[in-house]
Amino acid sequence: QVRLVESGGGLVQAGEFLRLSCTASGVIFSITTMGWYRQAPGKQRELVARITRGGVTNYSDSVKGRFTVSRDYAKNTVDLQMNSVKPEDTAVYYCYCDTYPSGNQYWGQGTQVTVSS
Repeated sequence: QVRLVESGGGLVQAGEFLRLSCTASGVIFSITTMGWYRQAPGKQRELVARITRGGVTNYSDSVKGRFTVSRDYAKNTVDLQMNSVKPEDTAVYYCYCDTYPSGNQYWGQGTQVTVSS
């Protein structure tokens, strides 16, 4: 079992920055990829960014160039630096991780990000 706890959400104005952090605990040696999804009201949950155990990153086209995902392997954290935020970035952001060999996926409780125009 892996437990993920997010922090750092809140209300910001368009053009500002925000940093989300997620800390993993439990069977952390089984974690492979970590990352962030988001879900806006009335929309499906979508992948924002992820980072593999080897440090390879992927971003959605909507955040590429503005958001940066990073990982601290010593602290078992994954962060999402959100720069130049836009109102359309408003959503609940969820931290997740994949595990090996079980293949189980774990999720945090979500943190609200609201961007005002």
